[in-house]
Amino acid sequence: MRPIHTLVVHCTATPENRPHTVEDIRRWHKQQGWSDIGYHYVIYLDGTVHAGRPVNQIGAHVAGKNSGSIGVVYVGGCDTNMKPKDTRTPAQKTALRQLLSDLVNKYDIKTLVGHRDFDPKKACPSFDAKREYADLIKGGSK
Repeated sequence: MRPIHTLVVHCTATPENRPHTVEDIRRWHKQQGWSDIGYHYVIYLDGTVHAGRPVNQIGAHVAGKNSGSIGVVYVGGCDTNMKPKDTRTPAQKTALRQLLSDLVNKYDIKTLVGHRDFDPKKACPSFDAKREYADLIKGGSK
């Protein structure tokens, strides 16, 4: 197993309340020339968690930061005008917190952040994941 120390939260940057699947995202990423979906986990609107790329494979979700990280994405992140908005459903919020907690406990996670924490030009995941989930990391996210 590859060393994993970072969790990165993303959004699909799609309009709120519009369902998308792992296969949709996989197709989008393959159309960009990627070998597979870039994220390891996808959280649907109903809060169900679905596997994307296998965790033992390096993801393709944050340029230059993929080797030691797991990418988790929730479906949504934009309003109907495609402006950034925290569109997480209550079920997604619950599922995301539980998944991140489980991953922190399973791996040697030192850092839990949103995509935007690596690239200030990005709004993704449309909320401050680093702050919201700081309590999941011993001593807070670094």
